[in-house]
Amino acid sequence: MNKSWAWTLLTLCNLFWAGNYIVGKLIVVSISPFWITLIRWGIALIFLVPLAYFFERPRWSLIRRYWLPLSLMGGLGVVGFTLICYVALEYTSPTNAAFVEALIPAVVVIFSFFLLYERISYLQIAGFFLSCLGVVILLTKGSLDQIILMSFNKGDLLMLVAVLAWAFYSIIGKKVDLPPITATAASSFFGMLMLLPFALFIEASLPEWSVWTVSGMLYMSLFASVASYLFWNMSVRVIGASQASVFLNLVPIFTIMLSLALGDTITLSQIGGGLIVLVGVYLTTGLLDQVIASRVKPKEVQIK
Repeated sequence: MNKSWAWTLLTLCNLFWAGNYIVGKLIVVSISPFWITLIRWGIALIFLVPLAYFFERPRWSLIRRYWLPLSLMGGLGVVGFTLICYVALEYTSPTNAAFVEALIPAVVVIFSFFLLYERISYLQIAGFFLSCLGVVILLTKGSLDQIILMSFNKGDLLMLVAVLAWAFYSIIGKKVDLPPITATAASSFFGMLMLLPFALFIEASLPEWSVWTVSGMLYMSLFASVASYLFWNMSVRVIGASQASVFLNLVPIFTIMLSLALGDTITLSQIGGGLIVLVGVYLTTGLLDQVIASRVKPKEVQIK
C-alpha cells in the first residue's frame, strides 16, 4: 500500500470516529449508554478476533501473561472511555465532545513525561497549556463569569474524565507487548466482562429498538470500531505514528461539518476554543520540534 492510500484510509477512519459522536448523540435518547457500549463492542469483537488471528497470529501465552494490564486497559478503554463518552453525549454536543477528545495526544505526552520519563521540550509544555486554555474556552463558552463561578456543563466535564481514562489506557498499552488489533480485542473482552453486571442489573430494561437505533449500533460497531481501527493500523505501518497522529485533528473538523449538515449551529466560542486546542495539541505532540530539528543544519567540522 502506498502513502496516498494510507492518507485516504486515515481520512476515512477519522470520518468514522467523528460520525460516532453524531450517531451516539442521536441514539443515546433511545438506548442506555451501558447497552450502547456493551452491544457496540460485542459486535466489534465478533470481527476483531478473526482479524487479529488473520493479520497478527497472536500467541495465547502472551495474552495470559498480560492479563492484568489488558484487564486494566479494558476497564479504562471500554468502561472509562467509551461508556463515559456516551453518558457525556446526554448532556453536551458532539462538537464539544470531539474537541475535548482532541486533548488526548497532549495529555498522553504529559503523562508519558511523568510516568514513563519520556523527554519533553519547552514547546511541548507550552502547547499543553495552550490546549488547556482552548478547553476552558469550550467549557465556559468564552464567558468569564462561568470561569469565576466555576459553572461548567456536566457533559464537558465527563469528557475530561474520559480523556484522562484514555490517557492511562495509552500509557498501559505502551507496556503491553502485543500486536495492536490483538490488544484491542483482548482488552475489549475484559472490559465487556466488567460492564456486563451493570448492563444486566443496574440497566435491566431492554433497549428501544427501531430501524434508526439498529442502524446506529451497526455503524458504531462496524465502522467506528472495526473499520476505523483496521484502517488506522494499516496506515501507521506505512507512514508511521507521528504523521498519522496529525490526522486525529480531522475528528472535530468532520464533527463540525456533520453537525452543520444536520442543521446544528456552531458558536464562535466553539470554533475559537477548538482551534486553540488543535494548535496546542500540534505543539504538544512534538511535530513542530521535528520540523525545526530537520531544518537546523549541523555545523561543519573543519579538519586541520
